[in-house]
Amino acid sequence: MKNRRKSRELALQALFCIDMLEDDTDELIDEICHMINPSQKTQEYFLILVKGVIERLNDIDERIIGTSSNWKISRMSGVDRNILRIAVYELLFCDEIPPKVAIDEAIDIGKKYGTEKSGAFINGILDSVYQQFTDGGAAPKEP
Repeated sequence: MKNRRKSRELALQALFCIDMLEDDTDELIDEICHMINPSQKTQEYFLILVKGVIERLNDIDERIIGTSSNWKISRMSGVDRNILRIAVYELLFCDEIPPKVAIDEAIDIGKKYGTEKSGAFINGILDSVYQQFTDGGAAPKEP
């Protein structure tokens, strides 16, 4: 779906900004949304992703840290870190998104916005998160 891809890319931009500014207030989210001016369909999923990641950031980061050997989350590039956050959110809390889609989208977005190594790095971590998820270690999905 083109709208979901656009929502993910815009969510990456917003979460990167929020991450760098260390400000996750609704006012900043509204300002970012006003600046990027997404279509209504794109905005709906964009807001689900941004607010969902912010709301569950500690759980998401714990998953990433738990599967990324020798990588502190603060040492990851801001782009890779926030792509991972979006994908882990989708894996754990978005029943309507097939895991393969969440992982593939994250890898593609990583290749587009990250470094030449981002795709492989993101793939490795998300595969590990998904393995934990399928082994029963995931948090219950919530609406």
